[in-house]
Amino acid sequence: MNVPSDASGPLPWPRWAYVPGETGGVDADYETLDLAKALVPPAFRGYVPARHPALRYGLALNDRGYFWESQEVLEAVWAAAPQGGRERILLRACIHIANANLRLRMQRLHSAARLFGDAQAELRALNSRKAAAGGDGFVESFPIPGLTALLQAKLGRPQLSKADWITLGAIVRSR
Repeated sequence: MNVPSDASGPLPWPRWAYVPGETGGVDADYETLDLAKALVPPAFRGYVPARHPALRYGLALNDRGYFWESQEVLEAVWAAAPQGGRERILLRACIHIANANLRLRMQRLHSAARLFGDAQAELRALNSRKAAAGGDGFVESFPIPGLTALLQAKLGRPQLSKADWITLGAIVRSR
């Protein structure tokens, strides 16, 4: 796996992608997710480092189709992010996107569109906040204009399809 952890080497991928109501009564792979969540400190000081292994893992989970799992890990990072910080806003947008991707998989297209719209609203709120000068925080390293444009394009379609899910890592790599 390409998402290293600072604690014990690479984090494993979940054994299956949990989809509520569709995994035959099998619960999520909490054991694997707990490994990533254990890397999250009780609180980040000042900002969330862009290279924090739990953050990177949460984003990578989304990009590999583990949408529910991505939400779980990103929510743990969000909870530790500084109150009122710009990272919390960007993390909320990423959580909305992972949730929208899950809704697309579940064929709940209107719900997915609403969640993409919620993510877009978070990015608008983020743009209205004063940016920090430099740094290696998540917000400073994330290509917010690229994600905003991608959301706009998805929301401009007459109807979303299951194939319209958004990968967050592709946006980062295309910078």
